[in-house]
Amino acid sequence: MSAVERIAAAPISWGVCEVPGWGVQLEPARVLEEMRALGLHATEAGPEGFLPTDPRAAAALLARGDMALVGAFVPAALHLPGGLAPVRRAAALLAEAGARMLVLSATTGEEGYDAAGALDDAGWTALLEGLDAARELCAEAGVRCALHPHAGTLVERREQVERVLEGSAVELCLDTGHLMVGGADPVALARAAADRVAHVHVKDVDAALAARVAGGELPYSEAVRAGIYRPLGDGDVDVAALVALLEGAGYDGWYVLEQDVMLDAEPPAGGGPVVDVRRSAERMRALLSEVAA
Repeated sequence: MSAVERIAAAPISWGVCEVPGWGVQLEPARVLEEMRALGLHATEAGPEGFLPTDPRAAAALLARGDMALVGAFVPAALHLPGGLAPVRRAAALLAEAGARMLVLSATTGEEGYDAAGALDDAGWTALLEGLDAARELCAEAGVRCALHPHAGTLVERREQVERVLEGSAVELCLDTGHLMVGGADPVALARAAADRVAHVHVKDVDAALAARVAGGELPYSEAVRAGIYRPLGDGDVDVAALVALLEGAGYDGWYVLEQDVMLDAEPPAGGGPVVDVRRSAERMRALLSEVAA
């Protein structure tokens, strides 16, 4: 597979999200059709219920539109009893549907991402053990497991990511946006831990809004509504340096375009999120072509 063929989409770029009250939720038919119209032939699954819950039905739906399923984002409170249940369920479904990446978020156990959690030493021990257990569960199902540092979770800031990398064997989903929101430099992290990067979510970010979230001045959901995520090239992430670094280090996984948005109404045909995703896809193709050349 060539580098430019490793670009995938995600329903969150169309405002489809697992958080209750997260704006208007577009129907799968429209989202998948617009992905295909942009020349994107691979996607993550979106929140539970976006695609059919029967993995064979989900695979058939995607296949009819020449789309492949690359993985799914799975929030799980791994530091709490029963925290592995969603991982076990999702790993089995992904394996049956033919996808090979479970993107794991270490949630606090509360809904939404506006309030970050904190752990004492015992909590950190439980979380690190849970991450390794999740990795083993996924491996048994034939699926890889990558932790996604995420705003409003137990692993969002640079020092928390470093503690995970030092204390567990779980791989990393490098999300350029959430790392910046957590105060980390995504390029520096990729340079320091390229051998742990198994999956990439590509966002561009308004650094001023990210700083307000990191400083506790602005809730994450309000920052999304205000447009914290920008089309690639319009924000403050050095996406070109990141892509060159990862490709040079031998990364051969997916680049999933993600620009979390919140919709107040159904967009008109040809309008709405697809406009920004088109710009990001074009920019990503150009960057990967430059590196390949």
